[in-house]
Amino acid sequence: MAKTPLQRSYLNWDGVLGSRAVLGILGWVLFIGGWWLAANAELAPQRLFPGPDQVFVSLYELLTEKSFALDIWASVKRILLSFLIAILIALPLGLIMGSYPKVDRTLGPLAGAFRYLPAPAFIPLLLMWLGTGEEQKIALLVIGVLFFLIIMISDTTRQVPKVYTETARTLGLNSAQILWSVIFRYSLPGYVDVFRQMLAVSWTYLVIAEIVASTDGIGAMMMRAKRFVHVDEIMAGIFVIGMLGLAFDALFKALHRGAFTYLSRT
Repeated sequence: MAKTPLQRSYLNWDGVLGSRAVLGILGWVLFIGGWWLAANAELAPQRLFPGPDQVFVSLYELLTEKSFALDIWASVKRILLSFLIAILIALPLGLIMGSYPKVDRTLGPLAGAFRYLPAPAFIPLLLMWLGTGEEQKIALLVIGVLFFLIIMISDTTRQVPKVYTETARTLGLNSAQILWSVIFRYSLPGYVDVFRQMLAVSWTYLVIAEIVASTDGIGAMMMRAKRFVHVDEIMAGIFVIGMLGLAFDALFKALHRGAFTYLSRT
């Protein structure tokens, strides 16, 4: 039965209003609106619970008057460097563990145990071993994601269908060729998705890494703001971390779509 113009118009608007972008914007509007209402309801002193308008003004002042952009860049560099180091360690270990059951039975329990240890528990050791410099902060960020990465990469590697490896072996490929040409290449889209998920975890450790004897970074700015009870600046730092996390998540999604276009056709 043919739809009337009114029905088609309703369906078009229903599709627009139900789109991911519109719903995402709606979520932000509801959040900021609820935040503004709560701040103006005087549930707490304005100095301790500022509204979004005050936080955004403070963020503008931080960027234009207090060199906050340099703090943001310092934090981004720490995240990227530490995450790259974690990938360089975790990727070969996870690939081998997922490919060879004996290696997994040997290293899996160890990685699984360390996965449950909270990264901040290593701070006293890292301070004694590495001091209060940049190395200590990078090491803490690496520890925060390393063991999760190893486990998740090995789990992704195990999802390679056995028929692929058996066919490759029948065609005469040796173990190293199978590992690189079959297992790694099949698992690569899954690895990129794992990296995207774990980068979010790395951001959650940023403030912890930067509160100990740090002179720059978003966490250091937030600790300076804490001394003078500038809650608006602390909230601005939290907001920036969230926005950076969303930006890097979007970059990884774009990378996944652009590098593995064949997945969208299957």
